[in-house]
Amino acid sequence: MSPQVQREKPPYRQIADHFKQQIVDGKLSPGDSLMSERQIATEWGVSRSTATKALAALRTEGLIAARQGAGTVVSDTRSLHRSVHDRYGTVRRTGRIYSPGQYARITDAALVPAPEDVAAALELASDATAIRRHRVTYNAEDQPLACSTSWFAGDLAEVAPLLLESERIRQGTAAYVEEMIGRQMRQGQDRIAARLATAEELQELALPDPSAVLVTLHTVWDEDDRPLSYEEGIAPPERWTTYDYPISAG
Repeated sequence: MSPQVQREKPPYRQIADHFKQQIVDGKLSPGDSLMSERQIATEWGVSRSTATKALAALRTEGLIAARQGAGTVVSDTRSLHRSVHDRYGTVRRTGRIYSPGQYARITDAALVPAPEDVAAALELASDATAIRRHRVTYNAEDQPLACSTSWFAGDLAEVAPLLLESERIRQGTAAYVEEMIGRQMRQGQDRIAARLATAEELQELALPDPSAVLVTLHTVWDEDDRPLSYEEGIAPPERWTTYDYPISAG
């Protein structure tokens, strides 16, 4: 069945998002060829100019490039930073947390006194404990791509004991917590800023000193507006992520 253009987004953006998702999910790998403009126009039932605009959007995001003799191919996606939103989408669609070739090492999993910012984000008492899980994500060449620290209320240690294990949770941390405590994720918020990397981040991400990093503070709430988790994600420089959104008049 041919893909269908919907009306909530411009047609070119829907086409670009379709191919972007295939790249993020690993269905299209670096070096794979994409459809030509003519093929996209025929497959999606749009004009050639719309197909051209879709490919231009992917090219601007660094996802595809022209290669002599091969047409348009998928670029090396190591420069693509996958946001938390991207990871949730990948898990829901494919059951995988990471793109093919990527993996994570859990370097720390412990019950510790909750830092002030964590206690505030999770609405904990000032003397409460919290579960800390720290991970570093790598590509197939064992190059570090990002690091992150997830935080959960300390009282989850009894009902979700795998949070304290230094092993990757197969279905993903968020899905595991949902399953064990019976609360569903309903809302997320990302706060994003740049700063200089700490000494630990320089070492984990193999960065020169000094280096800037992109910091994402991610909070998730359940259906009753209670915080479920809080995460600090660190991405090295020169990695791109893209956010698309409608703009309404008035």
